[in-house]
Amino acid sequence: MSATDIRLTKERRGVLQRRVRWIVTATIVYNIVEAIVAISAGSIASSTALIGFGLDSTIEVLSAAAVAWQFTRRDPERWEQGTLRVIAIAFFALAAYVIVSSALALLTQTDVEHSTLGIVMTALSVATMPFLSFAERRAGRELGSATAVADSKQTLICTYLSAAVLIGLVLNSLFGWWWADAIAGLVIAGFAIREGSEAWRGDACATSVGMLLEDDHEHGEHDTHEH
Repeated sequence: MSATDIRLTKERRGVLQRRVRWIVTATIVYNIVEAIVAISAGSIASSTALIGFGLDSTIEVLSAAAVAWQFTRRDPERWEQGTLRVIAIAFFALAAYVIVSSALALLTQTDVEHSTLGIVMTALSVATMPFLSFAERRAGRELGSATAVADSKQTLICTYLSAAVLIGLVLNSLFGWWWADAIAGLVIAGFAIREGSEAWRGDACATSVGMLLEDDHEHGEHDTHEH
């Protein structure tokens, strides 16, 4: 590889790292606002799903903050394994909370009141989060960063959870189906456990990228990435 190619590669890497930092910052700010609104609206409406959704947003902030911290380091790759573990724990914590809260909602047959604010907020999340997830996933793939890709999957899980809560709120408001969001939450918990397991098995080298990327065969060049 020529000196020019090396210089361009470093420049591109710097651009991608800055992009990941901006995406993660936007995710953190959005989720802080989302957590405050969801927990407040959930408390007013006695909605376990909305309160759980707000707490999920705090877990999303933890994951995004971990990646943000990693990409402020001089050598982000050194911190890959530790950051992956933090993201995996966040997935497991999310799954545990959703399972417990959903089970309690089913057992107690919680009567949830209509929440216009909750419906608007979760609909906004469904429309916004996929774009943040796609942007971070794309940058992470090009960088060969397993942590950025894993964090983008956490954002996508947040989208699924937003959709589940939204459907539950709408069905409860229209038909009185109080159990709908609890059932959907259990499905989301299964996704969270799977993604957490994949992140936990990852390591700091190109192998982790191959484990975390769905289309790793299209990115075979990462297999030769230096440790």
